[in-house]
Amino acid sequence: MPAPPRRIAATLYNASVGLKGKTVLITGGARRLGKAIALAMAQAGANIAFTFLTSANEAKLTLEEIERFGARGLALQCDLRDEQAIRQTVTQVLSHFHAIDLLINNAGVFQTAEIEQVTAEQWDHVFAVNVRAPFLLSQHAIPALRSAHGRIINLGSLGASRPWTTHAHYCSSKAALHMLTEVMAKGLAPDIAVNCVAPGMIDTGSAEKDPALLRRLAERTPMKTNGTTQDVVNAVMYFATAPRFITGQILTIDGGLGLR
Repeated sequence: MPAPPRRIAATLYNASVGLKGKTVLITGGARRLGKAIALAMAQAGANIAFTFLTSANEAKLTLEEIERFGARGLALQCDLRDEQAIRQTVTQVLSHFHAIDLLINNAGVFQTAEIEQVTAEQWDHVFAVNVRAPFLLSQHAIPALRSAHGRIINLGSLGASRPWTTHAHYCSSKAALHMLTEVMAKGLAPDIAVNCVAPGMIDTGSAEKDPALLRRLAERTPMKTNGTTQDVVNAVMYFATAPRFITGQILTIDGGLGLR
């Protein structure tokens, strides 16, 4: 008689289980997408430390919302272009929470300029925030993350693989961040899992985005809609709680907009 089929155990990955009691460090967590990620993780029971630069009022309100979920929070002003400030931020988080289980490199700079108009200062600024800061934060957090068998999640972009001619510096920086994700995933394994969420056009409800542009891009998107903040948050939460065997992955959240 043939051998009976082998039973395969199924595991349900639940954010409220995977994140409860963990310490998360999020850059740029005072507002917009960073805030949404911070609140989702606080609701799942994690301790939340987040950085901000000039958004002190927003940081105060976000911290209050985190604490209303019953989570512990810590808001830290940090200029991500300054390595000493980055080192101090990591030290403060470890002093306060005694661990870093998950680093989310969310903070980024998005600028629009024709190629011939991009200045050296703009190029350096975008790369300093979008690539150098995630590298330095990850580097300084490695001992704590390695001890915790932790994770790093970078926030990339569809622009990393699409040549947007009015965003040469931005696209180049995000392409570098995608490669950095893969290099770190390989170099930090098996202790630390490293992945990247790459949003396409996300309608955050902000008045800063041109409604006409949003409509045009939604029409071009196979799913006939733009993404939402929650779409990106869900992807980040997936990597935060997924099997550790998943590493070095770039998950594009774009409704198929980038399909060739």
